[in-house]
Amino acid sequence: MPKMKTHRGAAKRFTLTGSGKIKKNRSFKSHILEKKSAKRKRQLRHSEIAHESDEKRIKRMLPYG
Repeated sequence: MPKMKTHRGAAKRFTLTGSGKIKKNRSFKSHILEKKSAKRKRQLRHSEIAHESDEKRIKRMLPYG
């Protein structure tokens, strides 16, 4: 069977942790930042774990992750 291709867009956005969870960066941090508070923008810097309901789809896009 041929090798599976990694979804390159997903590979740039998600990383797998050692325990198999999916780490991602938060959204809403690229533009229209003036109206967002400093606290909100500071909290958006931190990454988070992807929701369980999305894990199956993301893992399918990252077969060798």
